[in-house]
Amino acid sequence: MSGEADTPPLGSGSPAPASLPARSRAAAHPALLRWLVLVLAVGVWESAARAHDSVYFPPPDRIARHVHGLWFDGPARRLFLSSAAVDDILPSLGRMAAGFALAAVAGIVLGVAVGRSRRAYALADPVLQFARAVPPPALVPVFVVVFAFGTPMQIASIAFSAVWPVLINTAAGVRNTDPLRLDVAAVLRLNTAERLWFLVLPSALPRIFAGLRLSLSLSLILMVFSELLPGTANGIGFTLTEAQTRSDLLTVWAALVLLGALGYLLNTGLLAIEKRLIGMGRAS
Repeated sequence: MSGEADTPPLGSGSPAPASLPARSRAAAHPALLRWLVLVLAVGVWESAARAHDSVYFPPPDRIARHVHGLWFDGPARRLFLSSAAVDDILPSLGRMAAGFALAAVAGIVLGVAVGRSRRAYALADPVLQFARAVPPPALVPVFVVVFAFGTPMQIASIAFSAVWPVLINTAAGVRNTDPLRLDVAAVLRLNTAERLWFLVLPSALPRIFAGLRLSLSLSLILMVFSELLPGTANGIGFTLTEAQTRSDLLTVWAALVLLGALGYLLNTGLLAIEKRLIGMGRAS
């Protein structure tokens, strides 16, 4: 009898005391594994670079010291950003943020408008697929004619090329809204704005964030490409071009490492927003 009294009933919702630590260990295990893979990759790179002792492939510790000395040895009141970082990193991030913001807003608004109409989606889909397939570098002469060289041209090229993943994914997400939920909204007599805010957008959020992640990667790539063009006086892409002209390979590698770190941090931030809005089970 005492054994039966101590045994929790089947189907009880309260977890066993040891289940929470077990879940914490299970959640920490993939993160530790990812960091271990990164450390091993850097270690292999370091060993191979020192073994070959090639000027073209410096070891990671030299690159890290150069990145710190070039961009992150400033005062604490400026978040340790040096003058070179203010001249190189901040303008690039500003251009990328402006282009990405324009692409995100335009893509979501147009995607919702296209996705809510079956006929509009059928008519617009060939045009969208055609525009998405055009390589961004091929559009540079058009933007140069319209905007001339400079920041407006760079932002326009980023926004135009990064808008298509958001637009297409948003339209597809809106079209995949559960018809039963739309019928319930009609029964409840929700107006168009209420259906859009409480039903359509939450249903399309997974596809919207899939498009935003692709658009963010494109924005970073196009930001660098736009800064390789004439008329640019600052930015990471400009620094990369100048270092290549001077055969300063250490700065070239430093710029590449910086771009990789920025891409990782920006994607991690977007993933955190995604998890916050649509739950932990969507993003991985």
